[in-house]
Amino acid sequence: MKTTLLATFLFLLSWQAHATDSATNISVVGLFPGKAVLVINGGAPKTYSVGNPITTGITLVDVDQTTATVASNGKKQRIEIGGHVNRIAPSGSSSVTLQADAQGHFLVQGQINGGSMRMLVDTGASMIALSAADAKRLGIDYRKGRQTYVNTANGTIPAYHVVLNTVKVGDIVLNQVDALVQENNLGFALLGMSFLKRTEMRREGEQMMLTKRF
Repeated sequence: MKTTLLATFLFLLSWQAHATDSATNISVVGLFPGKAVLVINGGAPKTYSVGNPITTGITLVDVDQTTATVASNGKKQRIEIGGHVNRIAPSGSSSVTLQADAQGHFLVQGQINGGSMRMLVDTGASMIALSAADAKRLGIDYRKGRQTYVNTANGTIPAYHVVLNTVKVGDIVLNQVDALVQENNLGFALLGMSFLKRTEMRREGEQMMLTKRF
């Protein structure tokens, strides 16, 4: 059995080595809960998690016991383990597919000004919201921002309006994004409408796809 799997794996690598560079070629060589081991354009096997981009414009959106599903140009394609697809054309716009957690929330691992930041998608928040502690960790001198006040469950508290140089979620990178820094513990940073309004949002069941608009 091991010899057969090794032979199949080597065949896939050999097949991928002759692929053209005009599109992405994907082979599935391993499947785990929420993850898939893929060979991209004849490269080394790499593990991808559901919701993560495989390459520009192509995202791994689902994994089950026998198949991995990728999305590109708003279309999904299933690939069985040991199988492959070739010539998947990437979408023209940057996009990311998010997977809801058990509570139905969409949590994303992104970057703000180059620093890692875990954020909760919140369409009810007018801007990205950060705690003062997160702002300090990211090197943001938030007290130079315009002071305002926000209403919270604990009453009205001061906040500072700042402009983030870059915000990255999946393949989407936006520049000059408005944010509010609050001097309290938010639990999670909020990915609000100052980012989301510059994307096209489409939800299908437990998944949400964001595609960059401008």
